[in-house]
Amino acid sequence: MKSFTFIIISLGSGALAGLILAGMNMLVVEPLIDKAIDMETAKAVTLGENTDTGEQYSYRIWQKSGSFVAGSILGMAFGSLLGIVYMFSRKAMPFSSDRKKAVFLSLVMCLVLFVIPFLKYPGNPPAVGNPDTIWLRENLYIGFLAISALSALFLGMLSYNFRYIPKVSILLVPLAYVAIISAAFVLFPSNPDKVSIPLDLVNSFRIMSGLTMVIFWLSLGVIFGVLWYKFKPHDSSKITAT
Repeated sequence: MKSFTFIIISLGSGALAGLILAGMNMLVVEPLIDKAIDMETAKAVTLGENTDTGEQYSYRIWQKSGSFVAGSILGMAFGSLLGIVYMFSRKAMPFSSDRKKAVFLSLVMCLVLFVIPFLKYPGNPPAVGNPDTIWLRENLYIGFLAISALSALFLGMLSYNFRYIPKVSILLVPLAYVAIISAAFVLFPSNPDKVSIPLDLVNSFRIMSGLTMVIFWLSLGVIFGVLWYKFKPHDSSKITAT
């Protein structure tokens, strides 16, 4: 394994996908956040609370301007994770092409690390969520995410060990994951906070933010696969003079 090439591919593909994510969020998610903040501010003014709109506006400008840096950092983190998992599971995955393998793995990780937890605890815009319950909500989400990730990891290794028994690796392992997640869905409590702003805004935020994350993972897989195919970090053979 060409270590330096592997690191550059993992971090580079993550950074590029993160910039794509930040650009999409700026176009379709940030306007929804602005609407939610405006509603929250208007409610606070109606209740007679002291609200510094100038400071709030300045903070939003800073937040938006830093979103591309944050997106690239987030992308590099997930790119590193994708690279590590791909390095260990590359030979065990279906498909013969590294590009298809990378996209396949990226979409599986998207399902396990984002889609499944998102279905249980979908994201909400500002103005939704009681500050007193933030620790509870974070712990619930992290706990559910951990169950999804760890069960997928364990079952993935089990599938590899039984790869010569198709009924186990192709049928029983996915069913086991579905059973574990179904049990977690039932056992974990729902989000304790009530939605106090129009549901159409909340649903639009959830759809757009969810869509951008799926596109992020797809972009990550495509970029990673193309770079891996081009530079072949797994091919450590050397040309020797004869």
